[in-house]
Amino acid sequence: MPYHAYDWITLKTSAKRADAIVVSSKFEYEDALKFGISKEKLHVIPMGIRIDDTEKTPNDTLQLLFVGRIARVRRIELLLQAVEKLTFPFHLTVAGGEEKTSSITRSGYLKELKDLTERLHLNSKVTFTGRKTQEELKNYYQMADIFLYPSKYENFGQPLIEAGAHGLPIVATAVGVARDIVVDGETGYLTSGDPKAISEGIHLLQDSNLRRQMGSQIKNLIREKFNWENIMDQYLALYNSF
Repeated sequence: MPYHAYDWITLKTSAKRADAIVVSSKFEYEDALKFGISKEKLHVIPMGIRIDDTEKTPNDTLQLLFVGRIARVRRIELLLQAVEKLTFPFHLTVAGGEEKTSSITRSGYLKELKDLTERLHLNSKVTFTGRKTQEELKNYYQMADIFLYPSKYENFGQPLIEAGAHGLPIVATAVGVARDIVVDGETGYLTSGDPKAISEGIHLLQDSNLRRQMGSQIKNLIREKFNWENIMDQYLALYNSF
């Protein structure tokens, strides 16, 4: 309601006056259309990233990773319910600090997740790292085998392209940039918010050869579409078109 009230008071003036509006994903493009922006003004130019070409070291235990703010919209409880169904050795790392994504969301989500971890008898299989710097996160991406992202809503989802840039196959809901980089069965699996479906995606990626194949394909896709040189060329071309 506060956002709708703001739009009503401002009459969406900034967006209407702009000659061009840049959105970062197909998902954000569709949101902009619903907001009332004309197609002619919209340009999809994603955020960029540097590719990590460090050779990955094989793990004895399947390493699962979530990176992002610990917020209710991320639905991390679905990951806990999904991994509880796994029947082979794994470890899930949840990297990020708790943050409210709006003024009306309840606090205490991290404690709820830790309580659920205990109820599901997952204490030895799940680690909550707390907030990490970008440099520290690189180590987590490098150590992981699969990236998991069950968010309910994202404009973009920067951790998704960070994971792809490190060659991690992704199991994610169809939000934000996941719709641009997760090609089902080729670079990962798009899944519903059902823990069973998430668990099935992880089961398929237990195959190390499949993980390597998907990891290589998603890294190539990220290299092609999200390298900074390509993105800056798109911005310059847009700027020079006026």
